[in-house]
Amino acid sequence: MKSWIPLLLALAVPLAQACDAPPPARSDIEANSYYSDKHHSVIDPVKRAQNIANTKPIEDFLSHVAQDANGRDAACALTWLASWGEQKAMLGKMSSEQAYYVRKWTLSGMALNYARVQPQATPAQRVVIEGWFKALADATMAHSDAKTGTRNNHYYWEGVAVTAVGGVTGEARYLDWGRKVLQHALGQMEADGALPAEMERAGKALHYQVYAATPLVMMASILDVRDPRLDTLVAFTVAGSADPSGIAKRTGVEQEPVGSREVTTIYNRHVGKAPPPAGKALWQPRLGGSLEVPNPLEHLQ
Repeated sequence: MKSWIPLLLALAVPLAQACDAPPPARSDIEANSYYSDKHHSVIDPVKRAQNIANTKPIEDFLSHVAQDANGRDAACALTWLASWGEQKAMLGKMSSEQAYYVRKWTLSGMALNYARVQPQATPAQRVVIEGWFKALADATMAHSDAKTGTRNNHYYWEGVAVTAVGGVTGEARYLDWGRKVLQHALGQMEADGALPAEMERAGKALHYQVYAATPLVMMASILDVRDPRLDTLVAFTVAGSADPSGIAKRTGVEQEPVGSREVTTIYNRHVGKAPPPAGKALWQPRLGGSLEVPNPLEHLQ
């Protein structure tokens, strides 16, 4: 990586502080769906609040690890990951499909944040953390492969989680599984770049087009995939974000405005294009923290 990346990471988060003791690991995940309509586009605020409360310990854990891995305290990030790894966190009972969603989002974030600090891990930490990641990736693949029906953004997030595990462990079977997910997504894409399952989300169609494209471009970068279909996907997503009227006409429902800088930031550096115009800092713990600082797993043009 270029010499300026550590400096950018250091500027991305607050100054280092004493490393707090890791919280108790969560073996089981309690989570619930919070949409109230058949398109999964209208949020029930009571159910949403319940889900946020139930999953807060896991979200807080990932947020803390991301801040540490992005320049605040690499040793602390590794201590926290190793602690939950030793306790086999998130390998217990999943209360619902939403619980499986939480697990794969968290795995994606942990693996991509770990990639930033992996060189500083002790041999013992590597054994624990990477062994735990592999167990989570195996559980994610088993659950995903057993499912039937629509493959949508959740499949793509499973793909990036497993791909990231492949990136940090070097195990080809995880990279191969991620490649399968990416090819499936591009294969089901419509000719203009729309993802059909996301277009069925009524007023959130644009939101989910962007949300689905984001893990796909990250997977493509990790796997070093160049594909004209991916170019079409990104072009459609960016155009829809800039002018939602086309997707509104397509779905028959007004669209919520959604930016696409997360997609273009990752995609542009993979294909060698100029970065998108600067704006609010892009921070996504599920994708390794600061998106403006390349992840070590990415292949840059």
